[in-house]
Amino acid sequence: MLARYYINSRMHPSTYKAKAYSAASETVPLASTTIPRREPTERDVQIEILFCGICHSDLHSVRNEWSEFMATNYPIVPGHEIVGRVTKVGSAVTKYKAGDLVAVGCMVDSDRTCAQCKADLEQFCPNMVLTFNSPDKVIGGFTYGGYSDSIVVDEHFVLRVPTNLNVAGAAPLLCAGITTYSPMRHWGVGKGKKVGVVGLGGLGHMGVKFAHAFGAHVVVFTTSPNKKEDALRLGADETVVSRNADEMKKHAGSFDFILDTVSADHDIKRLYQSTRCRRQSYVSRRSRRASRCASV
Repeated sequence: MLARYYINSRMHPSTYKAKAYSAASETVPLASTTIPRREPTERDVQIEILFCGICHSDLHSVRNEWSEFMATNYPIVPGHEIVGRVTKVGSAVTKYKAGDLVAVGCMVDSDRTCAQCKADLEQFCPNMVLTFNSPDKVIGGFTYGGYSDSIVVDEHFVLRVPTNLNVAGAAPLLCAGITTYSPMRHWGVGKGKKVGVVGLGGLGHMGVKFAHAFGAHVVVFTTSPNKKEDALRLGADETVVSRNADEMKKHAGSFDFILDTVSADHDIKRLYQSTRCRRQSYVSRRSRRASRCASV
């Protein structure tokens, strides 16, 4: 089915050269290069890239550290936290026009016909096309990401950016932002809820700000006491040094929701014990899944 999908896709359009940074192998640094981008087809939006966030997924991919399940195809141009300005649109594009401020996240296409796509869950499409390192069904080869000066994307996978946002600051919302926002919205984080955020790295920053904005009581778990000031500045109500048994005990069984953003090995069991196991949830950065406490 996948092969047939590619064969039946749009005919190869003409291309233009874009400036980019790419890695030729897992052992060399990124270097300046040029890459082919397709000229916009009728449903495409051409975007001048203004900013692209650096996600740790970019580093994993460049170093081929996910070779067991998502091997890297070189040369690779990473980047999936893209914010830019529309420079050209295809004849059938209705949502955007030249000059609009837009963004592109982790994916740039899907088959649009499967049950997941019809349910607006394109991220689960079996024929999903990632922003970089996926087979490019339009011009061949593999997709190239946002470490570039431009990109061309089907309008269905282009997002509008409010003009009142800081453009550079908006870029991480396309990955770290949605990774933390989505589970909180799904599990009803809001006023009257006590939320724990484990770790104050890139995702932890987002988690604290979202939980605070939703009106929850926010507690940050950290191994670094010197991060307390930053946590409170970002919107946390309290901080807990997770290596301090007395501080952990004080909060045992009191959380409605815990967002774990730490990718390194750590004691997850102690965090589970901090939730009130009554329809509450625990979300792990490592699995990027949400599951009811009672089912764990």
